[in-house]
Amino acid sequence: MGLRERKKLRTRVAIRRATYRLIAEQGYEAATVEQIAEAAEVSPSTVFRYFPAKEDIVLSDEYDARLDAELRARPAGEDPLDSMRHVLCAALARAVAEAPDEVAQRTRLMAEVPALRARMTESLAATSELLIRALADRTGRSPDDLGVRVFTAAVLGAVREAMLHWAADSRREEPADPAGLPGLADRALRMLGDGMRLRTPR
Repeated sequence: MGLRERKKLRTRVAIRRATYRLIAEQGYEAATVEQIAEAAEVSPSTVFRYFPAKEDIVLSDEYDARLDAELRARPAGEDPLDSMRHVLCAALARAVAEAPDEVAQRTRLMAEVPALRARMTESLAATSELLIRALADRTGRSPDDLGVRVFTAAVLGAVREAMLHWAADSRREEPADPAGLPGLADRALRMLGDGMRLRTPR
């Protein structure tokens, strides 16, 4: 990164941390963009320049480019699902190691705030397109190939549901440990690999 890029990244991180701090103190709805800007020591227009909507502050991150690079770097003959599982679970593990409280708060907000859940679909679409292109290149298919697109949607959907499942557990009496998130995502993706066979309990 050059100096300009590092400065922009620091601003994004400062805005995001200020947002999480305010939400923890007064709740998502009560935290205004003006308050966020003041806490991050930037102007409201700067907040909107980096994040078009308040929901984007919570949902966005800097992991997409790294996901793309790491997926492309996986062994050429590796099963695509194994490649995606390694890359996505490693990204979750890194996020938890670097900022466990933020990961926990973000995941709970995604489960609890309807506006965030709605916006999450749009946010995942951008990540999906990035991974679709990487998978298409790795498998020699077109990015418009239905199989590639359905596969990517299924993988990201499984990870999303694992996160929401974790968030539901975290609202019980004993808050769930965010370190368990990568393992839960790994389990969900292994279920995909096993064919998702659901049997009626006897």
